[in-house]
Amino acid sequence: MKIINLRKMRKSTSNIIKNDIKTSFDEKGYYLAKKVFSEEEIRVLEKDFDKIVKQLSKSGENIDATWEGEKIKEIKNKKDKIVHTHNVHKYSSEWLKAIYNPRFIKIVTSILGEDVIMHHNKLFQKPAENGSPFPMHQDWSYFPTYMDTMIAGIIHVSDATDEMGCLRVYEGSHRLGRVSGTNGQESSPAAVLSNYPIEKATAIEAEAGDVVFFHYFTLHGSMPNRSASTRKTVLIQMHAGDDKVENGIDHPNENLVLNGWNHHITRVNAGK
Repeated sequence: MKIINLRKMRKSTSNIIKNDIKTSFDEKGYYLAKKVFSEEEIRVLEKDFDKIVKQLSKSGENIDATWEGEKIKEIKNKKDKIVHTHNVHKYSSEWLKAIYNPRFIKIVTSILGEDVIMHHNKLFQKPAENGSPFPMHQDWSYFPTYMDTMIAGIIHVSDATDEMGCLRVYEGSHRLGRVSGTNGQESSPAAVLSNYPIEKATAIEAEAGDVVFFHYFTLHGSMPNRSASTRKTVLIQMHAGDDKVENGIDHPNENLVLNGWNHHITRVNAGK
């Protein structure tokens, strides 16, 4: 009689899924994970998301993260704005728990391996009708790492259609590597960006609870939100545990271990 080891089968199936995610991500430079967060989880997270925005609005701080630069002039209106803050886990315990959600971590480790560090996260709210766009750009110049393992995971708190200004990407563009003049805010952007107009990029529409992961070399951007609905997202920026941000970079860096081990943490930078 043949005995089937269900535990071994589940482990094998899990490895196949992990390999499929990794293969897809490495091929395309992005991966759309469906229903990572349940409807109930999203209801809780949206409640705290709205509470964060309300607190920001009362703070008197400049919370509009609308970019400047030559490329954004082509797609932006004067009234456009976008609400932004770094590090939602410093506002809300529910968002801290979300960052450690097992389904989220499972996909992240499929891409980066067992050791995962969160560099930072950021909230973006694109208001209805006048939500600011982001021109096509790469992220690497903002927080370059020595091994270039940095990825982002956009948690969709609301639906994001193309009309709402969802993420747009160029599949396979991560193979370009580091290209100077592609941070999206230059007065003299790289000539190569002319080959990647935002109008022809692939729109990655997503539902509340979905997460879109992409490499920091992947050319990406988003059109304005011209719909009647508000677009709500939280982006988690992460890298492998054996990688680290290059010295001299002035950017919020939480150095938060999401899974496994931080191979480069020291007494000095743990206290920063």
